Amino acid sequence: MSIGNGILKVGVGRADITPEVGAILHGYAPGRPAKSINDRLHFTCFAFGYGELRCLAASADLCLLGEPIMGVIRKRMSEVTDVPVDNIIVCTTHTHSAPVTTDNHGYPMDREYVFGILPAKAEEAAVVALAGMQPAEMGIGTTMSDVGVNRREITRNGSVILGQNPCGSRDPVMTVVSFRTPEGRPIGNIIHYGAHNTASGMNPEITRDWCGVMKDRLEEEIGGITAFFNGCEGDCGPRLTNGKTTGNLKLALELGGVAAADAVRACRSIREWRRDCELKVLARDIELRYKPMPPLDDMKARLAGFKNPESLKGLNRTDYESLVERIRIAESGEPVPSGMHLRQTAVSIGSLALLPIPFETFSGVTLRMSAHSRFAHTLSISLANGANGYFPSRDQICRGGYEIWMFSSVRLFPFRDDSEQTYIEYCLGILDELYDAGQK
Repeated sequence: MSIGNGILKVGVGRADITPEVGAILHGYAPGRPAKSINDRLHFTCFAFGYGELRCLAASADLCLLGEPIMGVIRKRMSEVTDVPVDNIIVCTTHTHSAPVTTDNHGYPMDREYVFGILPAKAEEAAVVALAGMQPAEMGIGTTMSDVGVNRREITRNGSVILGQNPCGSRDPVMTVVSFRTPEGRPIGNIIHYGAHNTASGMNPEITRDWCGVMKDRLEEEIGGITAFFNGCEGDCGPRLTNGKTTGNLKLALELGGVAAADAVRACRSIREWRRDCELKVLARDIELRYKPMPPLDDMKARLAGFKNPESLKGLNRTDYESLVERIRIAESGEPVPSGMHLRQTAVSIGSLALLPIPFETFSGVTLRMSAHSRFAHTLSISLANGANGYFPSRDQICRGGYEIWMFSSVRLFPFRDDSEQTYIEYCLGILDELYDAGQK
């Protein structure tokens, strides 16, 4: 565990990561080229210091960043700042109107952008943030927000589709963590809320989506560079007037206005500013265990159900290829790994805990995490320090649907159904260690 001595210092750096017009965009319509730039994409980095201890927390206006690129970015940020990799959080806002940063969503990764432009921009933002650190005080404000809605719509026949489920689980709390100088001058803000940033996921414009309007408005009204850290967006989508989970740029801008009003209200609700905010960082190795390999005959029977596999695209092809590889492993007798090993980081700043989660996390998971955490504010951040697919709460697995298919079938080695409980116990243990260290 790393614990500093002294006073809290905060700096913010931002780099422009907007691609050129013509770049292929991520999202629900894979392969579409960008025809224009509605608003520019950012890599925004916060640097926190407390005595000799340093920590970086960054947000990129991209869909997702998996390995190896996440490892490359964090390593290069570490090399130019001397901040240990364990002390670095990098997340994505999950806009679907940014360059393609993976290979399995229907179109090849933009490798020049991902491995050329992006790491250099991350370095730039980190260096500026660290150089700009200054004594700071922290305020935390919250409000109830209806920007998001559970997106696992249940049809008449009981199946689950991507849409809107007003009765489903979600976290309605929007949190704004604001930093200012002791003299009251704004330094920066972090907005935390859980909802897919996909209101415009099929459009031809490059855009940060609804969160961009929100961030810009808070900067205009309050001041300070602002970043969005997405929360439990795995089963939560934008509450659009079309009743769906995606729409167009117009709908994104409309929803962004609602989110902006909520964020400003949360920030203006801050009544207490604290300077005695101790910074602590803790990282632990954890393991999420895989399910046993299905019987070979069952896997072959499922494989036979794929018709015309040569025509499969995107995630359907990934599902097929994963099944073929499982069959190969089973026939060869190769050992099957017991589970996925993760390096889990947690950061606390006074009464605030930041918990990066390398999945698209369901609200049932993060709500339980917050309910049992001893920190007054525990912000679980989805798609942070990795992107390993959806991570559902156990009660939703039996219902099926797109996210469950991704969790249970598309992965080469699917996780056990009780992984939710295992992960929550791991994370709460780390948070307990952080909390207890602050009481000594």
